[in-house]
Amino acid sequence: MSEKPLAGLKIMVTRPRDQAVMLAQQIEQAGGIPLLFPLLDIAPVQDNRTLHEQVSRLARFNLAVFISPNAVKYGMAAILAAGALPPALKIATVGPGSAKALQKLGIANVIAPTKRFDSEGLLALAELQNIAGWRVVIFRGDGGRELLGDTFKARGATVEYAACYQRSKPQWDIGTLLDAVPDAITVTSSEALGYLWQMLGDAQSASICGIPLFVPHMRIAELARQQGWQQVRLTDPGDDGLLSALIAWNSKGR
Repeated sequence: MSEKPLAGLKIMVTRPRDQAVMLAQQIEQAGGIPLLFPLLDIAPVQDNRTLHEQVSRLARFNLAVFISPNAVKYGMAAILAAGALPPALKIATVGPGSAKALQKLGIANVIAPTKRFDSEGLLALAELQNIAGWRVVIFRGDGGRELLGDTFKARGATVEYAACYQRSKPQWDIGTLLDAVPDAITVTSSEALGYLWQMLGDAQSASICGIPLFVPHMRIAELARQQGWQQVRLTDPGDDGLLSALIAWNSKGR
């Protein structure tokens, strides 16, 4: 394999700006040209009083779930500012990126799926079947899927959501993307893909839907196909999964 397996290729990276750095660096190291086009901005919640109150009661919970690397970043910042994780508190997350982020903070024995990296994968784990009477707190952004909380409640647990960050849509001129003429686009959330679609008119969507779209989850792939993307490529999770899929695609002559 070439030492520069993405030589000369322009790859659109749509992760939030702070999270795009690693993938952009990997693309550059592989000879590609990363084009940063963040489709979501991430920031701490503006009013953190509820979050701080929930963190003050953390020792009363049996399980804390962090649903994303952002939840780890902002949730753990609030927790550590108030002290430390209660030693008896079980910690869970849905994906390898979040698990790594927790482990970097010195948190061992993280409950996380090893195959399907989403709420469904976490809910299938044996450790989380018999949780009647548990108190569960789910650290997440402002809004999101309710499947995790609803299923925990159905299993007899009491659930609270702790909103520790907020998402917003950056203001982009879609012409910036079109003028760049990317060879491939990476999108890592359904929300980001939906926002991208909102920015595209009929003529613009027709011109962009033929560009290969790399996504790390079946749910995003299904949405992309519904929108009309013609080359949707499902990757393994995380930056490594996206990069490997990009390299494999290019090595096969695209």
